[in-house]
Amino acid sequence: MGNLVAGDDGLPVEEVGGWIEEKHDSLRRYISISRSVRAKWLGDRSAGATYIDLFCGPGRAWDKDRKRYIDGSCVAAWKASLDGSTPFSQVVIADLDDERRAAAATRLKALGAPVLEIEGSAVDAASELHARLHKSALHFAFLDPFNLRTLDFKVIKSLAGFKYIDMLIHVSQMDHQRNWAANVTTEASAFDAFAPGWMNVINIEAGPADVRNQVFQYWRGLVETTGAWPSTEMKLIRGSRNQPLYWLLMASKHELAHKFWAIAANPEGQGSLF
Repeated sequence: MGNLVAGDDGLPVEEVGGWIEEKHDSLRRYISISRSVRAKWLGDRSAGATYIDLFCGPGRAWDKDRKRYIDGSCVAAWKASLDGSTPFSQVVIADLDDERRAAAATRLKALGAPVLEIEGSAVDAASELHARLHKSALHFAFLDPFNLRTLDFKVIKSLAGFKYIDMLIHVSQMDHQRNWAANVTTEASAFDAFAPGWMNVINIEAGPADVRNQVFQYWRGLVETTGAWPSTEMKLIRGSRNQPLYWLLMASKHELAHKFWAIAANPEGQGSLF
């Protein structure tokens, strides 16, 4: 989580690295590519099309590498839907930090977005959504946590309960690699929330790369059990020193979402996962 600093619109913004712009470009491309499907839920069907961002942040950021202000994920997503003339019928935002969430809500409302703001953690917000959203709407969730521990599998399981749900998920490769030793040797492991039950199936005596791969593949299997299978197409986001930071992948019950993501990800032959 980056520091909050003064923004150019009187509200706080979050300090981020330049790599965040590549992530948001992928998000925008997916929203643009999928607009024809979204239009069906906004037109002939009354259920609507919802954007869900459970780690929304303040909605605006300061790119400290390029020295400029940029939109946060929820604002970027809303603008992308406007650009395609198929605006989301509802924008759901949640963040454990009240100040960040309130800033995002203010920015979105100023742009005319139909905002539903939910307090609390991503786990609590995800469980609350079934009582607050149309069950037959087309839902698109962007899960962009700060580390593996906050990517609690309960969030994915709750969201997968919707009939029509696509999830673009950020999986921290750097956190997975840097903290693997602590995660396999401590009682309170980030893996417990990310991939519950991992200790029962993973050979922790294997080498670091093998353990990381086992945990990741086990997590993919868990996601598949929800009915929203994870894509084989993954986009690796790298930092300013070309270090691997995280992967973006799609989880969806529908093949068309995976086809759209394959285009949006614009793969560049990034090699093996670890």
